[in-house]
Amino acid sequence: MLSLHLFVLLVLANGLPVVAHWLLGRRWRWPVDGGRCWRDGRRVLGDSKTWRGLVVGCLGAGLYGAFWGLEVGFSLMFGALALVGDLISSFIKRRLGLASSARALGLDQVPEALLPLLLAMAWLGIAGLEVLVLLAAFVAANVVCSPWLYRLGIRRHPH
Repeated sequence: MLSLHLFVLLVLANGLPVVAHWLLGRRWRWPVDGGRCWRDGRRVLGDSKTWRGLVVGCLGAGLYGAFWGLEVGFSLMFGALALVGDLISSFIKRRLGLASSARALGLDQVPEALLPLLLAMAWLGIAGLEVLVLLAAFVAANVVCSPWLYRLGIRRHPH
């Protein structure tokens, strides 16, 4: 049952910012990078990485964890690490010259799942094999579900 809760935490932390954009549009949408560029002249992260998304993802994970009896501190940190992983992915993609929200299989999913799962490994004692299974499940779910969310109008891009 813990594995299911960790999977849902990953989906919530990474998915709620997308849902918030869909529901709220441009309201409370401040880019984390403040519109700044890196030494290469490209944006540090891009417009799609917002403070609203960070707050919504962390709070969503925290509330879910609290509801299901996980430690709130763990759940909040889990959500924060998922979003930090997403920010790392965006930073790397900008350095590679990829457009904001461009698809990069693996890079789009692994950091945002692996960082919080390593926290779960240290905090909750889950096994390395469980981390790998959850990581693979998250990547697969992301690849399969993203086109559906695009068709439903929730995602702006079909990946």
